[in-house]
Amino acid sequence: MTAPSSVAVVGLGYIGLPTAVSLATGGLDVTGVDVNPGIVERVNRGETPFAEPDLSVAVSGAVAMGRLRAQQDMPQADAYVIAVPTPFTGDGDGDGPGGVPAVASRRADLSYITAAAEAIADVLRGSEVIVLESTAPPGTTRRVSELIAARRPDLNLPHVADIPPDVHIAHCPERVLPGRIMIEIAANDRVIGGLTPACAERAAELYRTFCRGELIVTDAASAEMAKLAENAYRDVNIAFANEISLICQRLGLDV
Repeated sequence: MTAPSSVAVVGLGYIGLPTAVSLATGGLDVTGVDVNPGIVERVNRGETPFAEPDLSVAVSGAVAMGRLRAQQDMPQADAYVIAVPTPFTGDGDGDGPGGVPAVASRRADLSYITAAAEAIADVLRGSEVIVLESTAPPGTTRRVSELIAARRPDLNLPHVADIPPDVHIAHCPERVLPGRIMIEIAANDRVIGGLTPACAERAAELYRTFCRGELIVTDAASAEMAKLAENAYRDVNIAFANEISLICQRLGLDV
């Protein structure tokens, strides 16, 4: 099994653009897709739309080599990486003080993932691998497969059991810190969860082109949950440190 030669990275933000550059540096032909024409223009000039150490040099180099280009339309490719935002949204019920949505009424806005999946569905030919990187609730990767199946009844999708899929779908959540993205995107271990074992392996072949860390292969829902657990663990530690800081401030101690 060999890695794809062409990749479309959907969403050229803080994760999508470094991922696109890393894939291009790994020798693949990469097309970055973004709905923002300003971002597309800047990337095609070899510029970065945001500041991140070592990213600007990598982008300009990848563009100069002809390995990276950007556009608004979805291209045909061997592989697709979805790296779009999943912001919180409130349903208007249970708002807390100041109109801030209460925790119970906040949920992930998956509309960007839906739009990306539908756009990809329209250009599929069969044999592609699709990887969702966006942080999302367990079951979202399966939902991507269902969305594509509804739009492309001519293709077999991996959420349907006992049928060899025409398209492989997996989840590989990002796990990098701003300021160290270009280092950690290659060095960190990655969790790759497929809707089937074959889906996970197809996705792993893609990430082996630039990842030096361990690739931990599992199922899609486990990969989705692992990312949420990691984020929650970090949030709890930051909140705890903040509480200690407030206590020390009242006691006149150096936190």
